[in-house]
Amino acid sequence: MTSVAIIGSGPCGLSMLRAFQQAQEKGSDTPNMVCYEKQSDWGGLWNYSWRTGTDQYGDSVHNSMYRYLWSNGPKECLEFADYSFDEHFSKPIPSFPPREVLYDYILGRAKKANLKKYIKFDTTVINVIFNGSKFEITSLNKKKNLISRENFDYLIVASGHFSVPFIPEYEGMNSFPGRILHSHDFRDAEEFRNKDVVVLGSSYSAEDVALQCYKYGAKSVTIGYRNNPMGFKWPKGMKEVHYLDKLEGNKAIFKDGHEQHVDALILCSGYLHHFPFLEDKLRLKTHNRLYPPGLYKGIILQNNHRIFYLGMQDQFHTFNMFDCQAWYARDVILGKIKIPDDTFVKKDINEWISKEEKLEDPIQMIDFQTEYTKDLYSASDYPKIDFELIRKHFKNWEHHKEEDIMTYRNKSFSSPVTGTKAPIHHTIWAEAMDDSMKTFLSTK
Repeated sequence: MTSVAIIGSGPCGLSMLRAFQQAQEKGSDTPNMVCYEKQSDWGGLWNYSWRTGTDQYGDSVHNSMYRYLWSNGPKECLEFADYSFDEHFSKPIPSFPPREVLYDYILGRAKKANLKKYIKFDTTVINVIFNGSKFEITSLNKKKNLISRENFDYLIVASGHFSVPFIPEYEGMNSFPGRILHSHDFRDAEEFRNKDVVVLGSSYSAEDVALQCYKYGAKSVTIGYRNNPMGFKWPKGMKEVHYLDKLEGNKAIFKDGHEQHVDALILCSGYLHHFPFLEDKLRLKTHNRLYPPGLYKGIILQNNHRIFYLGMQDQFHTFNMFDCQAWYARDVILGKIKIPDDTFVKKDINEWISKEEKLEDPIQMIDFQTEYTKDLYSASDYPKIDFELIRKHFKNWEHHKEEDIMTYRNKSFSSPVTGTKAPIHHTIWAEAMDDSMKTFLSTK
């Protein structure tokens, strides 16, 4: 019987397991599946841990989540087509939930589909080689300190790319008397109350970490961008300046001449696509982009059609895009979709990359990724979902952020699955200090 290995039980790995389980429900013969998960619980990044650095077994901590994190995009844009928010919560809920609520939703579908039986927890994949017909996977059971080897016909890499930080160095770091950390290790904005904080970066993590620090009482927040500023209308006490030049004691000096007293430096400098467990010829080599080179349909390795990478894109779309990727990968493995010849594959990849390289702003990027997701969606039996509505929601969300970065999370959107309009949350985001599911779901 065909066998499939899945590395990671975050949203992508769970999408893959769910795709096969749905095929099984419809009467298809499905392969033997093993999902390797290095954490002790499922949910990937959404599985919050206080730990940073290494875990109790000496393995690097996967989690990049922090306390008080709320969704920075409308939940309606990531809704599962086969498992709505209405079904999970039995009532409409606001559009921007905190982490615990989304985590509960992700696991709700996984539990309903009984996916846990496929997962080996506390098990790190340490080596994968392809011998021409099989993937030989060497793994370590961390609890038992036991190494195992198993062979598989197909490999799904669903280990994500937001867990291995890229950490640059700036002059003066060695003698800086304050705190330096990467956003991967950021856990609690309360730590920076009454502090002068400098955040380096110009993407989503820089935006949100800076807002968190402001919300929980930082004395000042200065955002240093490298190329282009985010350009939002920041509240008093927050500002963007150009590119850190160096640190002198507690003083940050920027390329534009700005000087700022700093108690804490938070590096929101992004993440690496890091696959040390794969032999070189199996390894995806890319940085963060909407269409990683070398992947047909954004998922199938160009030089080996037995290995699939899920969720490796820079992302507007998330959970339902991962589903569309998983459903497509499943149908390739089940023989329902034939991969064309190498010439066509190369041409198709190059066409998508060429389109991506012409994109100039977030609106065009939303259109690009929506078209990519719809292309996958049209090729499988993924249940009905309105991607045109999701496209519209993303564009409105971008406009709301431009109008006021402090209030965009107070808006309401409608479901692309059920049509349900989300209620307005009982407390505006700037004043909602409790991120617990109980408080979020209560009616005030």
